[in-house]
Amino acid sequence: MINFPQLRTGIQDYDNERERLIKKSRDVLKLSKQIIYAVHRDELKQAALLIKQIEKERKELDTIARHSHKMVYEGSYKVAIQEYVEAVLYYHFIKTGELIDLPAIAEQFILGLADLPGELVRKAVFLAGKGEFDKVVMIKDQVDLIYGEMLKFDFRDNEIRRKVDGIKYDLRKLEDLVLDLKLRKSN
Repeated sequence: MINFPQLRTGIQDYDNERERLIKKSRDVLKLSKQIIYAVHRDELKQAALLIKQIEKERKELDTIARHSHKMVYEGSYKVAIQEYVEAVLYYHFIKTGELIDLPAIAEQFILGLADLPGELVRKAVFLAGKGEFDKVVMIKDQVDLIYGEMLKFDFRDNEIRRKVDGIKYDLRKLEDLVLDLKLRKSN
């Protein structure tokens, strides 16, 4: 005989954990945005505190996601991890000039990394306004490196391909910015 109560319990348990996952994902998303905003304002001490907080929230999110192998493919989890990757990479890059590896499913890491150049373009424009030409060139070079590495992949996922194309346009903006700054400097 089919054990319908057990089936119902299994479905209900998954749904309950999924709801917890969605709520915790929102916490990670909110912190990601706060980190990026703090870094844009050059409030690296505040961003560092938020980094500690997001790491704690990320661990709790991953604990919830372990309930079922399907959880890591839930939309809320995927987006939260992508935003986490983007925010933490951005913070570390601005602080140290280097990109770091983070624990994440490859596709989710790539999607977060692919969003990073958009924030770097914003930072480069800000730095250009302050006359920090060398930092603008460093950002352009890093985005160029990211784009070059992404071209070595054979992405079959449309979302990833679309985001990689976005890197190309961000790189073009940075190249135009660097050229504009060089022309202004020579006049």
